[in-house]
Amino acid sequence: VVAGCYKTRSVTAVKAGDSRVCLHPTLVLATHFSPTMPASLLIVQMGRPPEDIHHHFGDQSEWFRKALDGLGITTQTVHPEAGDALPDVQQVAGAIITGSWSMVTDRADWSERTAAWVREMVAADRALLGVCYGHQLMAHALGGTVDYHPLGREVGCHQVALAAAAKNDDFFADMPCQFGTYLTHEQSLLLPPPGATVLARNDHDACHAFRWGDAAWGLQFHPDFSTGHMRGYIRARSEALAGEGRCGKRLAREVSAAPQARQVLRRFVRHARAARGG
Repeated sequence: VVAGCYKTRSVTAVKAGDSRVCLHPTLVLATHFSPTMPASLLIVQMGRPPEDIHHHFGDQSEWFRKALDGLGITTQTVHPEAGDALPDVQQVAGAIITGSWSMVTDRADWSERTAAWVREMVAADRALLGVCYGHQLMAHALGGTVDYHPLGREVGCHQVALAAAAKNDDFFADMPCQFGTYLTHEQSLLLPPPGATVLARNDHDACHAFRWGDAAWGLQFHPDFSTGHMRGYIRARSEALAGEGRCGKRLAREVSAAPQARQVLRRFVRHARAARGG
């Protein structure tokens, strides 16, 4: 994705307010560096969708690009699962870590390598947004607890409620107290990382959105989804849902527009661009 030479950098600690997340003192992350890399938005695509999803909707990076139509931004995509090196954080204007069909608790090498990069991004105060798997991976990287939810899968169009702290967050301050979102996940952020500010929750998850420091946000819901994505996913997983005692047809009928969720994504991109003077 980015041409250039390799270099390494060591990370020893990350700080947000009064809390610290200590990393292994010998951790060294190989990164991809280009002194001429433009200040574009980086999409870190965490694996490839199953073939039935990919056939209808393409890759996750495409979903985000379509969701950001009209903002006049350029994007670059990196694929850690395929072996791509992650770029030097000093050359990143802002980044989005996508959802995935993997599980954070698998601790796959490519996922843990991305987690180390998350810690570099946070240490450098680079704008970072994690979505679904990306939300969970960010929390894991910063000391939170991610695992299978004891209540099982959350899927479909569901309301989330803003926490009190959201009133002081640039992305959520003027949002309705509750708004609709698109959700599909088996694992959840069960315990937020030390120093994280919880911004949204519902009856299923106590942390559907969080902020860590001044430049990193995690969203369990999918601001990149359209109604078509959500209904398509439900249809593709109808057998699994039936096995869990859920009616896919009913869930699909209940899917409606979620403009506030999309608005959060677009606000993040504007924030990232402003932070880098773009």
